[in-house]
Amino acid sequence: MPIESLIALVALTATAAWTPGPNNALVANSAVQFGLRRTVPHILGITLGFAFMMLMVGLVLAQVFANSAVLREGLRLLGAALLLWIAWKVAFSGGIGTAREEPRPFSFLEAAGFQWINPKAWSFSIALTSQFISPDRWLVTGAIVAGVTILVSLASASSWALAGRAITRWITTDDRLRWFNFAMGALIAACVVLLFLD
Repeated sequence: MPIESLIALVALTATAAWTPGPNNALVANSAVQFGLRRTVPHILGITLGFAFMMLMVGLVLAQVFANSAVLREGLRLLGAALLLWIAWKVAFSGGIGTAREEPRPFSFLEAAGFQWINPKAWSFSIALTSQFISPDRWLVTGAIVAGVTILVSLASASSWALAGRAITRWITTDDRLRWFNFAMGALIAACVVLLFLD
C-alpha cells in the first residue's frame, strides 16, 4: 500500500473512530456505570469485532450489499431500530439488563456482535473496504486495513472509556447519574438520526 494511501487510511479511521457515535457513547456510559476494569471486554469487543466485520464486508459481503438496495436498507432500518432501543435502555435503566435483572456492562461477544447492527459501523466498513482493500491483493491490503482499524479503535474506545471514568467524580448523586444516562442515550439516538440524514 502506498504511503499516501496509508496516511489517508489512518486519518479517515481516526476521524470516524473518535467522533461521537453509538460505540463511543456506550463505552463512556459503561465506564461511568461499571468502572474501567469491567468495561475492558466492551472495549475489546468493539476493537476486534469491528475489524472482523470490516474484513468480512470487504471480502464477502460488499458485492452482495452493492447489488441489493433492499437488503442494504433493511439492515439499516433494523440497525436503527435496535440502536434506538439501546438508547432508551441507556437513558432510562443505566445498562443492558432487563427490569428483572441487575444492569451489567456489555460482554466481549455482545460488543463484537453489536457492530453488525450499528449503521455507523456498516457505513464505515463499506467505505473503508471499497477504498483501501484491493481485489488483486486482498489478503495484504485487508490485513493492513484491519491492523490500522484495531490500533485506532483500541485507542479511541479506551479514550472514551477513560473520559467516562473521569466524569464519575462529578457524578456523585443519583440525579446527576440519571442526567448523564439520559444524555448518553440521547447522544446514541441523535447519532441514528444523523446517520439517516447522510
